[in-house]
Amino acid sequence: MRSDILYLDNAATSYPKPESVYSALADFLRTDGANPGRAGHRMAVRAEKSIEETRVLLAQFFGISSPHRVIFTLNTTDSLNIGIKGTVKDGDHVITSLLEHNSVSRPLKQLEQDGRITLTQVPFSQAGFIDPGDIEKAISPRTRLIVLTHASNVLGTVQPIREVAKIAREHDLLFLVDAAQTAGVLPIQMEEDQIDLLALPGHKAMLGPTGVGVLVVGERSSLSAWREGGTGGDSSSPVQPGELPYRLEGGTPNTVGIAGLRAGVEFVVEETLARIQGHETRLLGRLIEALKDDPRFQLYGSQDLNRRVATLTLTVAGYTAPEAGAILDEAFHIAVRPGLHCAPYAHRSLGTFPDGAIRISAGFFNTEEEIDRCVVALKEIAAG
Repeated sequence: MRSDILYLDNAATSYPKPESVYSALADFLRTDGANPGRAGHRMAVRAEKSIEETRVLLAQFFGISSPHRVIFTLNTTDSLNIGIKGTVKDGDHVITSLLEHNSVSRPLKQLEQDGRITLTQVPFSQAGFIDPGDIEKAISPRTRLIVLTHASNVLGTVQPIREVAKIAREHDLLFLVDAAQTAGVLPIQMEEDQIDLLALPGHKAMLGPTGVGVLVVGERSSLSAWREGGTGGDSSSPVQPGELPYRLEGGTPNTVGIAGLRAGVEFVVEETLARIQGHETRLLGRLIEALKDDPRFQLYGSQDLNRRVATLTLTVAGYTAPEAGAILDEAFHIAVRPGLHCAPYAHRSLGTFPDGAIRISAGFFNTEEEIDRCVVALKEIAAG
């Protein structure tokens, strides 16, 4: 049962989860909560079977032919670090954008600071979009990797990843996409969309629990091992096995989290992406329509609903973002996300640094009545 909090922070993590996810977590812990292994006892075999069936489901969901290329990680940050650090070599050049989450910008900035790579961060327009032409202009003979968010976690604007993917293929570069805000809402087909590496969380629009993420590794990518350890199947090799997924999955996986993720993906498949996206887009449109002509609110990013996910970032005249967020929480029991949203370069470009802005992110389980309640609260705050 939901709490009395109106939860509008789904860009951080989705809440609530489908009942099937809660059941899957409990059932797995009670009946199959063993350490997975292909040659173990029957509980271990069932645990391994659950993991492999989830790989198959995710491979189908994201349009990649081999389930063994679906790697289970801790979260999107883990996936991005594996993708970035497993790809680049000393002397490489990497292209990214000023829209990125710190999960992209921090590992890249650290590699740059250490003198291992050179880095270009392309800008974005006032509407919140990257120009693929800027990506192409930044390519040099040393460029190896392009890393780009699919949708900004600050502005919700969906980036032209197909156009960028085409540029990457034409220049024989690898393309890593951060799908933290889009997986489970927008259709993503890796092979068709020419994506080489896809990083995503289990706990956002995929509707699973925290503590599990996914990295899908395309055929053109060959990543070095991120961590070494047990793999459940091959115990004789002196070093980490070379084949996927075991090369990138050392140690005991989050079996219960993967079971919950599977239930979340099955829920998304049953509801369909079109229905989920349509519902969330209607909520976003209702929110924008109620606020766009009120001069007390500054809305950021394009208002074209066809080019956004259901995230709206705004400021309230007379209040800092932390002040307005605290009032929404304490006085109105509404959970939003004030601040910099782990994307300081985006906020510097928007002019909202250092206080940031209010991010309101609806999810599939929110209603129109809840959006109206949020609008009323915001207007009461703006009225002083």
